[in-house]
Amino acid sequence: MSLVTHINPESLPASPAFSQAVRVSSAADTIYVGGQNGIDASGQLVGPTLKEQSRQALTNVRACLLAAGADLENIVKWTMFVADGEPVRDGYEAFLEIWGARTAPPPAITVLTVAAFARPGVLCEIEAIAAVPATSPQG
Repeated sequence: MSLVTHINPESLPASPAFSQAVRVSSAADTIYVGGQNGIDASGQLVGPTLKEQSRQALTNVRACLLAAGADLENIVKWTMFVADGEPVRDGYEAFLEIWGARTAPPPAITVLTVAAFARPGVLCEIEAIAAVPATSPQG
């Protein structure tokens, strides 16, 4: 039995960028990745555009997942917060670039626009929830 089932009802539009719903069986460890911005390892914004910052934020999400023993295909849900007035499509395009040629179905998604972020110049924040096969508790 699969740990994760991607659900795309025929009554809803299909998208290469997201699944409509994702079911995770109980034999999973869940990884919650806190909101990542488009900053590099030195804490500097990578660029002035939503696409550049989204690409870096997704790279940061992936770094967190790899450190937790997972990868992008383990994401079951991601949420993208975008500064009001920014072209949300650029965030989707960045996701598709980072997702690459993976054959796994894409995760479910929620995109929200917000008035502003605490740090000037930040245009997006991305958080994710991933599911991996359960491991024994670590002590």
